Amino acid sequence: MPDGQPRIKVIFPALMLVLLLAALDQTIVSTALPTIVGDLGGISHLSWVVTAYLLASTITGPLYGKLGDLYGRKKVLQAAIVIFLIGSALCGQARSMTELIGFRALQGLGAGGLMVVTLAVVGDIIPPRDRGRYQGLFGAVFGLATVIGPLLGGFFVDDLSWRWIFYVNLPLGAIALVVIGAVFHSREVKTRHAMDYLGAVLLAAPLASIVLFTSLGGTTWSWVSPQMIVLMVLSVVLLPIFVWVEFRAAEPILPPSLFRNHTFSLTSIIGFIVGFALFGGVTYLPLYLQITKGSSPTISGLQLTPLMAGLLVTSIVSGQLISRLGRYRMFPIVGSALIAVSMFLLSRLEAGTPTWVAAVYATILGLGLGMVMQVLVLAVQNAVDPSVMGVATSGSTLFRQIGGSIGVALFGTIFANRVHVELAKRLPAGTKIPKQINPLQIKHLPPKAHAAFADAFSTALHPVFITAAGITLLAFFLTFLLREVPLRVQQPRVGEVFETTSAAEANL
Repeated sequence: MPDGQPRIKVIFPALMLVLLLAALDQTIVSTALPTIVGDLGGISHLSWVVTAYLLASTITGPLYGKLGDLYGRKKVLQAAIVIFLIGSALCGQARSMTELIGFRALQGLGAGGLMVVTLAVVGDIIPPRDRGRYQGLFGAVFGLATVIGPLLGGFFVDDLSWRWIFYVNLPLGAIALVVIGAVFHSREVKTRHAMDYLGAVLLAAPLASIVLFTSLGGTTWSWVSPQMIVLMVLSVVLLPIFVWVEFRAAEPILPPSLFRNHTFSLTSIIGFIVGFALFGGVTYLPLYLQITKGSSPTISGLQLTPLMAGLLVTSIVSGQLISRLGRYRMFPIVGSALIAVSMFLLSRLEAGTPTWVAAVYATILGLGLGMVMQVLVLAVQNAVDPSVMGVATSGSTLFRQIGGSIGVALFGTIFANRVHVELAKRLPAGTKIPKQINPLQIKHLPPKAHAAFADAFSTALHPVFITAAGITLLAFFLTFLLREVPLRVQQPRVGEVFETTSAAEANL
């Protein structure tokens, strides 16, 4: 940085707070959705409350990454925080489901920048050799948000109001905004740039199609509905056009040269696969606890604490070890192996399996995740030129999000098809299977019917987790292709890193 080493001890907690806000709002709404529908109505549009946020944050991530590279991170991050806070305040004031969906989209427009730019800022201010310990803490923040989000949502609904799910962002975001404004000094950019607006639109359109296809297919719209067919065609047609445009753009939104970088390409594929298995598989662990074991949403969240504990431990420990050793390749290898093993073990869960056994399996999953998620970002940032740090970071995050979105959709289809088969086997002849099944209804069924549902749901989850295990195993084999590029002790000048990285890779 031009102004010397920034006051990291002050700015880093602010960055962690920013990341926590964005990660929390992906999960905190889930437990409040029934209450929100009861207050605002519009149950037919319920899924859009989540989808609008996910869609907006996914498609804007690469745009924020590019803007940060062109104009400096500080202004872009501040703008993202302000947009996020305005969206949060308006969500809390929503008087109809339509308003809430629109304001959630606005909130997502800011959230896309919070994640991407925050990770890129760490790449700017901390040398790669020291970056492991800091990004390990970021990985812990993600794990914390995944588990405490539903718990906080339930607390606010029970003790205050669902509107506080959004209002709580305001004081926390304001603190982060003030600290970043006072302490973080971004590089000054005086060169005029040609923004790739056409590329941004052509990237946003297929990404939106993919997210909508995977989020709404089989629920809001049938898989073979005209809407689904249009979305699929759009994504297939527009992605090649986007690639063609990027090769001709003066300053592309996602430079094709990045994909010639071995580390970026490989970590993007691994991230996609891990996101596919992770978000697809973990989505159904709470379902097992609530349906099969009869836990409430809050209790099931507490029962997932071992997963968070495992992730916290390995995120922090692996980060410290990477900083000391200067080597990172072993961690994704071991981590992806642990994820695959945990998914296989989860596929063996039965209705009669003790809850503590599920907790042990979840702990193994958390231990594996802590060794993979942020290490992949570290490897990418170490291997690319600082001039493309933002787009490389956003690209790495983007593939993981798309993988997760597709994973949730695929596993949802597998589970839905299997659960009806299993219920038909177990329920007495002539029993009608309800279209809408929720944990509360199942809990109050007669003992025989309850046992049938519990067995059917646990059995229907077996192919979900075994598929996730197989997919993660593919990521495990790919991690062996990851090259150990030595972590730099100092930040390089723009243009310098490609030379050092190429030389390092050539010696491997």
